[in-house]
Amino acid sequence: MDKVALAERYAQVKASIPNGVELIAVSKTRTVEEIQALYDLGQRAFGENYPQELRDKQPLLPDDIQWHFIGHLQGNKVKYVAPFVHLVHGVDRERLLNELNKRAANAERTIDVLLQVHIAQEDTKHGFLPEELRALVSAGKLTDRWPELRFRGLMGMATNTDDLSQVRREFDGLAALRVELLESGAVSTDRFTELSMGMSADLTEALAAGSTMVRIGTAIFGERS
Repeated sequence: MDKVALAERYAQVKASIPNGVELIAVSKTRTVEEIQALYDLGQRAFGENYPQELRDKQPLLPDDIQWHFIGHLQGNKVKYVAPFVHLVHGVDRERLLNELNKRAANAERTIDVLLQVHIAQEDTKHGFLPEELRALVSAGKLTDRWPELRFRGLMGMATNTDDLSQVRREFDGLAALRVELLESGAVSTDRFTELSMGMSADLTEALAAGSTMVRIGTAIFGERS
């Protein structure tokens, strides 16, 4: 691992992100040593995709790391991350909300979550359809139904396309949906503040649409060996 190159890449990424937008360093499949090196440069928020991998890494690294789960989370894997996860980005179905709520109660803590919305023109991506999310919200206050969860906002992944105008439309639509849900009164205006959208390839479009969290991996850590 070249720590000088890591520091240079990290500085470049940080410089491209405006104040007030949180950088989530995507550390899936990265070693404990790589994560520790980035931690030593000042990074505290890390994103992981695989529950068992995160479970195994967490005790080997500093306690003040904020672990973001950014992958597709299966219900039977929630137990691995519920005791310590800082924020679950990809909550895409009611059954997962039920399991997270149960595991949060067992761990005697509140878990912060983002509701994932399917905004891409791709079947391989997950998320509530906008109309499904509207129905979920209209059924009653989310915090009444899942009291151990704290609903912090929305997450979405745009279509993998060279048509950046399409990507921008998808991100703009997600931002508008967050405003719509706020105006419905079913989510807290104080807490429902986050829009997790944007990775290395569509960072500019995500920031222009109002992203508050971006998920960047390779641009920081370099290509995987």
